[in-house]
Amino acid sequence: MPLFNFTLTLSGVTSNTQGLEDALYAAHCNDALICFYGTAVYLDFDRESDTLEQAILSAIKDIESASALDARVESVDATLVGLSDIAELTGVSRQAISLLKDGARGTGQFPGPIQRVKGSSPLWRWQTIVEWLIAEGRIPADSPMAAHAQTLDSLNLALQLRASRESQTVLHYFQGLNSRLLPGS
Repeated sequence: MPLFNFTLTLSGVTSNTQGLEDALYAAHCNDALICFYGTAVYLDFDRESDTLEQAILSAIKDIESASALDARVESVDATLVGLSDIAELTGVSRQAISLLKDGARGTGQFPGPIQRVKGSSPLWRWQTIVEWLIAEGRIPADSPMAAHAQTLDSLNLALQLRASRESQTVLHYFQGLNSRLLPGS
């Protein structure tokens, strides 16, 4: 069975939560390393499963079923990446990625960033970068990287929608956007 590595960010608990480690262990999260960023909690998993999706969904279920905690999973891995992240994830130097971004190498069609466009540390959607890598012939369409990027992106969208107090409004906007984009609408 394949081993999948992923990170889940939690809310409802902090580094000061009493019994955090014991509760997560009792909830079958013994394949995760508990980490902290300030007082925020995230878990680095190495979980065996048939698919990445099954591994992540089972980890979310385990965490959120921990009876002694009020933990909730907010996100899985980073779906927004900077140039250094792209370099690390693809095994290419940051300088090479920067040349691709600037159009000095490749076709000059590197995707534009979606956040911090004017800042010194712009961010890209990882899924968009992977789609571009496939289109450029830099990775095969059937690579695990492509499937994993899609899974992470979709799960994060679902987690964001679940967390939104305005999920019905978001769904309304989504339906409205889709009906305006359909031919004959």
